[in-house]
Amino acid sequence: MAKLLEIIGLVLVAIMSLGFMGILQPTINPGLSPLFWGCAGAALMIIIYRKIKNKKVEEKES
Repeated sequence: MAKLLEIIGLVLVAIMSLGFMGILQPTINPGLSPLFWGCAGAALMIIIYRKIKNKKVEEKES
C-alpha cells in the first residue's frame, strides 16, 4: 500500500508540475489551472493520510 501511494504521489507531482507550466492545458492561465490545484490537493491528502497512519502505528508500538 505504501509503495502504491508513493507511485501515485509521484505521478501527481509530475502532472502538477506540467500543469503549472501550462504544458498540459495551454489555454488556461497556467498557475491557476484546476488541474494543478486538483493534483496539489490530492498529493496533500496522500501526505496527510500517511502521516495519520504512521502516527497510529507508532502509538500501537508504544
